[in-house]
Amino acid sequence: MPIIALAYVGLRQVKDDACKQPAVVFVIDDDAGMRDSMDSLIRSIGLQAKLFAAPGEFMAEPLPHAPCCLVLDVRLPQQSGLEFQVELAKANIRIPIIFISGHGDIPMSVRAMKAGALEFLTKPFRDQDLIDAIQNALERDKERKDNEIANAYLWSRFDTLTNREKQIMALVTGGLMNKQAAADLKVSQVTVKLHRANVMRKMGACSFAELVKMADALQLEHHQWTADGVIRADSEAIAARS
Repeated sequence: MPIIALAYVGLRQVKDDACKQPAVVFVIDDDAGMRDSMDSLIRSIGLQAKLFAAPGEFMAEPLPHAPCCLVLDVRLPQQSGLEFQVELAKANIRIPIIFISGHGDIPMSVRAMKAGALEFLTKPFRDQDLIDAIQNALERDKERKDNEIANAYLWSRFDTLTNREKQIMALVTGGLMNKQAAADLKVSQVTVKLHRANVMRKMGACSFAELVKMADALQLEHHQWTADGVIRADSEAIAARS
C-alpha cells in the first residue's frame, strides 16, 4: 500500500476510535462535595467525568482522542486555576476550559477569557448553564481535533511532493500565473505545467480551487522552499493565525 494510503488509513483509524469513545469532562476542584455534584450532573447527560482535587493529578492523566473539556475552579490551594491555565498554554495542552468560582470578579473573569477560557461561571450556577457550557466546549474540541486530523492528512500528501513541486504549489496557489512562476524559478512554462499537474494528482485535488483551499489550510503562504529543499517558515505569521 502506498505511504499516503497508509497515512490516510492511520488517520481515519484515529478519528474512528475517537468517535467510538465517549466525550470526557475533566473537573478540577478541591471541594469533594462539588466534585461529587458535578460528577452526577455530567453522567446524567451521558458523558464521562474524571475528577481531580489538584492540577498535578490532572497532568498525570493522558488526554483522550475523544472530545474533552476541563471544568476548572479558580481558587485552588497550591496553584490557582488562572495560573494553571497559563501552565497548560505553555505546555501546548489545548483543551477548552470552563472556569467556576465562588468569588469571581470582573477583572478575574476578563483575564480568564482573554487567555482563552470559553466560559466563567460564578457559584452557585444553574445546572443548565454548566451543561450548555460543557456542550459548547466539547463541540469546539471536536471541531479542533477534526481539523488537526484533516491537516495531518494534507501534510502527509504534501510530503509526497518533490521540492520543486512544493515550490510550484506555493507559487501558483499564492496567485502567480504559470508564466510568472516559471520566471521566478527560472524554468520553462512547460515544466511548471507538468509539475502543477503532478501536484494536483498527488494532492488529490479535483480542481485548482480545491488546491488553493488545501494550500490555505497548510498555510503555504508562510513557507518557502529553497533549491536544496530547506524549508523557511514565517513563524510569527503562522502563530498569529493559529
